[in-house]
Amino acid sequence: MSTNYFRIPKQKVVREKYLDLVEKINDIDIFSPTQIYNEFKTIEKSFERWSPWDVFIDGLKIHIGKRSSGWKFLWNFQDNKFYTNKDELLKFIRSGRVVNEYGELQDTEEFIKMALEWGQPDGYVLDENYENELKKEPNYRPSFIDMSKYYDKEIDGLRVSSHTEFS
Repeated sequence: MSTNYFRIPKQKVVREKYLDLVEKINDIDIFSPTQIYNEFKTIEKSFERWSPWDVFIDGLKIHIGKRSSGWKFLWNFQDNKFYTNKDELLKFIRSGRVVNEYGELQDTEEFIKMALEWGQPDGYVLDENYENELKKEPNYRPSFIDMSKYYDKEIDGLRVSSHTEFS
């Protein structure tokens, strides 16, 4: 069994984003055939057009990692978009709130303590050693997938996923 964890902003930040959303919605010409056709996507963001709602929800829920029985905690560094090392990660987490995949608010410091201790010292890590141990199992079936591209990374002593999309 595993549980995913997410960083969400503090209430003040959500309120500010909400007020900005309301302002943008009030500026929409809801009867304009062009805006209706374009699904009210009037905001230029990179090379895309976004709706006010797209802007509002962007960055509200950031997957920070998961715990799984028998494994060390697996951190999601989001391709270094929000943090690149342990100190930045902890600062980012503390700048918001933490919820689990069931929407339950977690005490931030208790979450950090749990995550840093989960599976220590001998929890599993997806790496060459783990793959070699699997090959010794009597029911092992070779994979045609190169598992090395999925190996975990280690950053500042943390087990970090090599990919941002995992559950």
